[in-house]
Amino acid sequence: MPVTLGEEIMLLSLDDESGQAKERQHAAWAVAGGTLLELVLAGRVSVSAGRLEVPDPSPTGVALLDVRLERIADWTARKNGGGKVVQWLSEEQPRAVRATVESLCERGLVREEEHRRLGMFPVHRYPEADGSVERELRARLDAVVLNGEEPDDRTSGLVALLHSAKLHRIAFPRVPRRRVEPRMAEIAEGQWAGDSVRKAMREMAAAMVVITAATVLAVT
Repeated sequence: MPVTLGEEIMLLSLDDESGQAKERQHAAWAVAGGTLLELVLAGRVSVSAGRLEVPDPSPTGVALLDVRLERIADWTARKNGGGKVVQWLSEEQPRAVRATVESLCERGLVREEEHRRLGMFPVHRYPEADGSVERELRARLDAVVLNGEEPDDRTSGLVALLHSAKLHRIAFPRVPRRRVEPRMAEIAEGQWAGDSVRKAMREMAAAMVVITAATVLAVT
């Protein structure tokens, strides 16, 4: 079973050796956004005027996505006219991150380690167990962003999420941001999916810009 967009972003965020998450807050929003975009691409969820709708609640067959789909369906049913994307991402991101890391552990791509901070407080870290998927992922990103190859829809969606969440550094840790940002923006804004999906991605990108800006203000 292919890894999901949220899992790909989580893999990029987790340090291979220490298992600590880099760009933790921004990555968390992008993981939640990646799961949401997967459901949009699958035709289960749509976004209109900044609000979520569930035109097709049937399972996708991917447990990680189907649990989120059920939650979105229940959540939107409680909201008149559907809930706002920015609100869903804000509420969902801690659960989405936990579920995504658990899925990566189940796949054998990372392993869970527990450490004690100050000898008392448990801290969970997730170092790499199998690097093959991440190596393929980084090679794919290098091909389309650094070498100008034409991306497929899923890679375009991934690049759009990384760009919207300002995660250029975890995607290309050894490349100056000024070199990759224009190409990532070009891909994000390109004709990489149908009109409905592109509109949904624009809505999600706008929500993530608001969220990431609020995150920066909160820590400064």
